[in-house]
Amino acid sequence: MKLVSFSTHVLPTPHLGLVLHDEVVDVDLASRALNLSAPDQMLDLITTYEQSQQVLQAIIERAAGRPLSQVKAFSEIGAVHLLSDVQLASPIPRPAKNVVCLGLNYSEHAQETAAIRGRSASGPAHPIFFTKAPTSMNSPYGEIIIDPSVSSDIDWEVELGVIIGKGGKNIREEDALSHVFGYTVINDITARDLQEQHKQYFKGKSLDGSCPMGPWIVTADEIADPQQLALRLRVNGVTKQDSTTAQMIFNVRQIISILSAGLTLEAGDIIATGTPSGVGFARKPPEFLKPGDVVEAEVEGIGTLRNTVAGV
Repeated sequence: MKLVSFSTHVLPTPHLGLVLHDEVVDVDLASRALNLSAPDQMLDLITTYEQSQQVLQAIIERAAGRPLSQVKAFSEIGAVHLLSDVQLASPIPRPAKNVVCLGLNYSEHAQETAAIRGRSASGPAHPIFFTKAPTSMNSPYGEIIIDPSVSSDIDWEVELGVIIGKGGKNIREEDALSHVFGYTVINDITARDLQEQHKQYFKGKSLDGSCPMGPWIVTADEIADPQQLALRLRVNGVTKQDSTTAQMIFNVRQIISILSAGLTLEAGDIIATGTPSGVGFARKPPEFLKPGDVVEAEVEGIGTLRNTVAGV
């Protein structure tokens, strides 16, 4: 299933939607039409998914392969919209906690970073974890705002995002994928000058709007193997990053297991699993985003973010 948070002119607050083909159905309204009850927000759905999954399946079964707009019970109450007519927010518009991210989790990215920073080119022996603030969230098609008084070195990083569905602590590696609710696309926008000034990741990773995410969450049952997905990023149509999740140093199973050791993961937690080589600051000469640029971040089997860069 593809699940979104969307708004319309009538309902401007993002709420839960189920995507089928080029349409989205309002899950709350559709469930009422079936005399059922379902959450109206993504986080609520994730935390109650064992029960809510049955409602989502009932909506799909009612469609029976037809366009949602042909299901009278849904269309007559205004529950169905064309995707092109709605505004997509980040699938989780406001996470309950910081987004957990991994640094240097692809060998070639570790090497290109080491070459610029003058460090050892070997990859990390243990995952490098850092976080992005909840206020950094951005929609899949939202503007990335650059304030030159704050930073002038704004960089890109396409990443596979993992959404935790079943919480846990000390999760075994062999059980880790059973704790995944779904997958999404993240662009870990980074202010490199702030990262260098402050000698750590948080500030340079957490500027407002620096975490475009989406366009939806694809539930885990739709992704056979999270380590066999192509990742690409384009700036103004020019490919800058092109790799595969098979190149991760620490795979999704290992990330969840190591992160959860002594640290409780909760439903709705977001993990950005690292970026491959091709980032702007490591290029010769360095390249950074500027107003007017269009950045497209894509993960195979999930979708594409398309964000325009703007100045203040």
